[in-house]
Amino acid sequence: RCARTRVSPDWIFLLQPNMQKLSFVGSLILTAALSAGCATAGSGKADQAGYNMAVAAAKAAQTKAKSVGGEWRDIGKFLKKADAAAKGGDFAGAIKLAKKAEWQGNAGHDQAMAEKNAGHPSYLK
Repeated sequence: RCARTRVSPDWIFLLQPNMQKLSFVGSLILTAALSAGCATAGSGKADQAGYNMAVAAAKAAQTKAKSVGGEWRDIGKFLKKADAAAKGGDFAGAIKLAKKAEWQGNAGHDQAMAEKNAGHPSYLK
């Protein structure tokens, strides 16, 4: 036996063309891609323009949810808190609150659409 051809048993699966190797390499690629995406996603500036865009998106989501009867309770509260934070100069906090309101608007719309034809359970009929 030649000592320089020995392979550590922990990494032997990398030398074998099988599903385990492919899934390992695929997970490495996916991790790298997601890390790059997360690094660029938070690089936006927290300023008045960013706040205005976030509030406009939140209000559109609120209107969409209200149109199908799915407006959640806290959307208005988040928008009021976001407005107060923006008036105080905390645009990063205001944008975060506006994004919460937008998420609730979209989730309320999706929930209302999913339950649109749900009906009542048999024990209530």
